[in-house]
Amino acid sequence: MQKNILFIIDDIELKYFEFNDLVTNFWLIKEFLKRDYTVSIAIKSDLYTENQKAYVLSKKSYLKEENIFYEKERTKKLINDFDVVFFRPDPPVDINYINACYVFDYVDKNKTLLINDPTEVKNFNEKFHINYFPEFVPENIVTSSLETIINFIEKHKEAILKPLNNCFGNSVYYMKNTDKNLVTIITNMTDKGKTPVMVQKYLPEAKDGDKRVLIIGENVLDECIQKLPPDNNFKFAIHSDKYFKGCQLTQNEKFMAEKIAQTLSKKGLFLVGLDVISEKVIEINVTSPCYFIREINQHYGINFENKIMMHLEKLIENHSKRQTVCL
Repeated sequence: MQKNILFIIDDIELKYFEFNDLVTNFWLIKEFLKRDYTVSIAIKSDLYTENQKAYVLSKKSYLKEENIFYEKERTKKLINDFDVVFFRPDPPVDINYINACYVFDYVDKNKTLLINDPTEVKNFNEKFHINYFPEFVPENIVTSSLETIINFIEKHKEAILKPLNNCFGNSVYYMKNTDKNLVTIITNMTDKGKTPVMVQKYLPEAKDGDKRVLIIGENVLDECIQKLPPDNNFKFAIHSDKYFKGCQLTQNEKFMAEKIAQTLSKKGLFLVGLDVISEKVIEINVTSPCYFIREINQHYGINFENKIMMHLEKLIENHSKRQTVCL
């Protein structure tokens, strides 16, 4: 029997749903449809509970001339009516995001495979929890203390300040101990000492960009992409072809990615993207990691989506086997 798939996507992705081949969900939905899966889509605000059961108002997707579309009418369905749910809204992880995760506390996870499990997404901060793997990360602190942050920057001379719940490099700052705006920026970022931020030791190799290392389950994919900073910035900031290049994983990067994959897959965090500089993990993306499928296809001359689907279908198959054993 063919599987029913639900994608929880970001609001902006729904607005630009068709033809958006920059977005990982576009490729995944398209490939599932090509393989005759039934695929529905929804956004966070379409999730709700009623009588202690989790529901969604979803729209059915369909394939037409190699592009994906969706029917405008929403249908009420139990989330457990789906075999697989891909939970992939973008940060910020604000109260609306967290409330959407709570809905899945009323889903039977033995019946429906959750990728990634929203309970674990809620419990795993993409910046904070890199410290689950201290041997693989640059020195860092998480604090709202102005004094502690200044002391850290004085020690290392250069540092990166980043908020804990954002994405796409938003509000990330490069700071030097000699910057005259140091106190002002820290005060603003911490909301006058009330909001913690991550402060990481600056890695000079960041001038060459960071690698996106891709994980599916316990599998680390050999294909990866290097995200390059523009000339006038210290970080990748523009999703344009000229700021990407194909790259190879080192043995150390493959080793640390495999170790991280083994831990996270046990938590139900199956789709993961590591941001890596100089064999150090600076971020572990679990909310809606971009797999840069279009860019990898261009740089490697492959159909990367087929490889991804092979691993995803294996995850789905293994979950179905566990269901059969339980029955």
